[in-house]
Amino acid sequence: MSTDINWLAAVAAAVSAFVLGGIWYGPLFKNAWCREAGVDPNAAPAHPARVFGSAFVLALVAAIAFAMLLGPAPSLHLGLHHGALVGFAFVATSFGINYAFAQRSLKLWLIDGGYHVLQFVLYGAILGLWH
Repeated sequence: MSTDINWLAAVAAAVSAFVLGGIWYGPLFKNAWCREAGVDPNAAPAHPARVFGSAFVLALVAAIAFAMLLGPAPSLHLGLHHGALVGFAFVATSFGINYAFAQRSLKLWLIDGGYHVLQFVLYGAILGLWH
């Protein structure tokens, strides 16, 4: 693990999580996610700045940690491979454990887990291409 990372690439990776989230939880799966999560699809977050600000900070922490894991100049192949591995084997499966105990639906896990797999694959693509 290296602390020598490309900071601009890490920030770009964090921003990519927002772009993906806007598409994933917007036109692709908004209604299904809201139905499965028990959320009113027309309700705005109580504190949008806090919600989106927190989400960006957490996405940035994840992107920086992932960049540290990959090292200073990862190949695209390594970035994509590790992105899929981390997204599925660590993040999505952790969600799956929580969702099993919370008795949440398989559909909700597939939506949320799928987002995080793609999030880390995107992180890997950006970090693997941007040297």
